[in-house]
Amino acid sequence: MSVPLVRLFSLDLLKAFVAVGRRMSITQAADDLCLTQSAVSRQIHTFEEQVGTALFVRKQRGVAFTEDGERLFHAADHAIRQLQDIAAEIPGGSAHGAVTITSSIGITGLWLLPRLSRLQERHPRIDVRLAANNTVSDLRGEGIDLAVRYARETTVPPNAVRLFDETLAPVAHPRLAQALRRGEACPLLEYENTRPWLQWRRWFDDERWQKDRRQVLHFNQYDQVIQAAIAAQGVAIGRIELLQSLIDSEQLAIVDLPCTPQPSPYAVWLLAAAEAPRDEVLKVAEWIQLEAAQVRQWRRPEAGRQAA
Repeated sequence: MSVPLVRLFSLDLLKAFVAVGRRMSITQAADDLCLTQSAVSRQIHTFEEQVGTALFVRKQRGVAFTEDGERLFHAADHAIRQLQDIAAEIPGGSAHGAVTITSSIGITGLWLLPRLSRLQERHPRIDVRLAANNTVSDLRGEGIDLAVRYARETTVPPNAVRLFDETLAPVAHPRLAQALRRGEACPLLEYENTRPWLQWRRWFDDERWQKDRRQVLHFNQYDQVIQAAIAAQGVAIGRIELLQSLIDSEQLAIVDLPCTPQPSPYAVWLLAAAEAPRDEVLKVAEWIQLEAAQVRQWRRPEAGRQAA
C-alpha cells in the first residue's frame, strides 16, 4: 500500500538525499546544491527523522548507505533523473536557470575565470555557475550543462569539440628566466599528479637528474604551481596554451633548460550534457569556442634558439 501524498517526503529533502547519495559526500553535495555543508547535513538529519530510520553511516571521509538508504536511493535517484530530464524538455521550463560549467581547478582558474568578464559583456542576462573540481562528473545526473575536459582523444565522446591542443615548456618569472639563462640554478615547482609529462623527473634523464638535482617544491593543484612561478619561487612545467595571457603580459617567460621536452598526449575539449541544449547553453558553448579559437598554438623553436 502506498503512502498518502500528504505524507510523502519534501522534495528539497529528497534532493539533498539524492545529491549526497550521488557523491557519497556531504561536502561535495553541498557544492552541487549551492548550499553550505551544515545546511545539507541538517537536511539529511531531518529527512532521516521523517523516514524514521538512518539512511547513511557517517565515516571519517564521506558517507556510506545503510541497507534502507541504498534501497531508497535507487528509487529516488531514478525519479529525480526523470524530473531533471522532463524539466529540461519543457519549453521555457529552464529559461532562467543558470548555465553550469564544470572543469578542472587548473583550467577554471587559469583559462575560464580570466575570460569570464567577456561572457558577461556578450550575454549579460545569462547566469553562469562554475563547478571546479578534478573529478569526472556525471553531467546529466549532476545537473551540469557543459564540461571543459582535459583528456585524450580516445576517451572523449564523438560529439566532443576539440578546443585546443597542449604544448609544454618550462616557464618562470622573467627575473628567474634571466638567471637561468646565466646558468644559475633555481627550485623546480612540481605538480603532484599521475600524468608523467607534467612531472619534472620525466624531463631529465637519470644521469642529469642526479647531477643537476635542484630543490623541488611540491603542490597538489596546478594553479598553485603557476602562482608560485609568478611569485618567482621557481620554474614550472608550463602548459603554454593555458598560460598565454600570463606570458603575453610578461608575468611569466618561456625558458630553456637542459632537459628533454615531453609531448602532451592530452587536449582540451568541450562536452555538452544534452543532445539538444537550451538556448542559454548554446550561447555559452559558442562563447567558449570563440575564446578557444583565439588561443595561439605555440610551437617550440628550433634547437639552440631562444623562445620569443
